[in-house]
Amino acid sequence: MTHQIIQPDGWVQAKGYANGVLTEDGTLYTGGQIGWNKDQVFVAKDFIGQMEQVLRNILDIVEAAGGTAADVVRMTWFVKDKKEYMAHQREVGEAYRRVFGRHFPAMSMLVVADLIEDEALVEIEATAKITKA
Repeated sequence: MTHQIIQPDGWVQAKGYANGVLTEDGTLYTGGQIGWNKDQVFVAKDFIGQMEQVLRNILDIVEAAGGTAADVVRMTWFVKDKKEYMAHQREVGEAYRRVFGRHFPAMSMLVVADLIEDEALVEIEATAKITKA
């Protein structure tokens, strides 16, 4: 089985991992995305800002593989602060819809003690099924 590494144009090259891997059956797996931009800089320091950036990063990878938000079938969220997430449910929903509209894939959320990048507040990985016409 062959696969293709997906790296959106203009992004700093990932080191030690792939931002996305597209298999020949059209399944796209994203690496865990955090709230930094294409230059690996954290512009947002708050949870909602980082969450929205993470979702934009995922969508950039999906689009680079030839897909759309509607092709995302699963997301796994890793958050450092459950209380922060729960206290901002309305803002979470608004930020989510700005990026993914009303497409809601299967999701899981895990509360974790920490993430590798100290500034990261949330990490999300996604799976998409992309069918080429």
